[in-house]
Amino acid sequence: MLSLDNLIDQALREDIHTGDITTQALIPTDSRASARLIAKEEMLLAGLFVAERVFKRLNPAIEFEACLAEGVPAAKGAVIASVRGTTAELLMGERVALNLLQRLSGIATLTSRYVAAVAGTGARIVDTRKTTPGLRELEKYAVRVGGGINHRTGLYDGVLIKENHIAATGGIGEAIARARAYIPHTLKIEIETETLAQVEEALASGADIIMLDNMNLADMRSAVTAIAGRALVEASGGVNLETVRAIAETGVDIISVGALTHSARAMDISMLLD
Repeated sequence: MLSLDNLIDQALREDIHTGDITTQALIPTDSRASARLIAKEEMLLAGLFVAERVFKRLNPAIEFEACLAEGVPAAKGAVIASVRGTTAELLMGERVALNLLQRLSGIATLTSRYVAAVAGTGARIVDTRKTTPGLRELEKYAVRVGGGINHRTGLYDGVLIKENHIAATGGIGEAIARARAYIPHTLKIEIETETLAQVEEALASGADIIMLDNMNLADMRSAVTAIAGRALVEASGGVNLETVRAIAETGVDIISVGALTHSARAMDISMLLD
């Protein structure tokens, strides 16, 4: 990922480009102001440090004071933070700061709802690589704030053999054998399965983690019984807030949810000048 400062600078250039015409026309350069960031709905906060950094990239002298802590619930109407500086700089940083704070808080909030939905089952909620390009590390951070667990960060830090890998290598056994011969002993091998027959083949081939992809609940329960401590079991596909509890109750260890990052709604946060 781009460094946080580089990412923010790119976002500010995209928005401001050659200058904020409206602010230049209306606001004297020596005008100063204070503003409040206000939650317009209930949410779990994530990304306050990112919002602060946006303003600091415009001017390190801007004062940003968080009124709530990272990772805590914010009630509707709560003041999240206050910011003080030149009026022009506050207005130029407003949209980028809010976009990032709203996005990350949305992911944290949605993740916390999934985590609450499976409480007591032993299943863990994990994210996927279905993230916004350039924002993966921030979005995966927001998942952790919401109580979720990160899956692999990218293609480089974990082996996950999917249906196209299986097709390209000729089968589950061959795919696992090739991966085992290539990777260091410190890495585990996960493989995607769609049927109980594939689960048996994955077990026979020594998979460390077996993903049950879009299986119905009855087949999931059968797969969990068959695997019985011989590998970790991950459920994926067809997961939403209405189905996640029943999936967790099949006994799977991990439930991966792409929606945490690809479908999280941005929370409603406003900046109001005092």
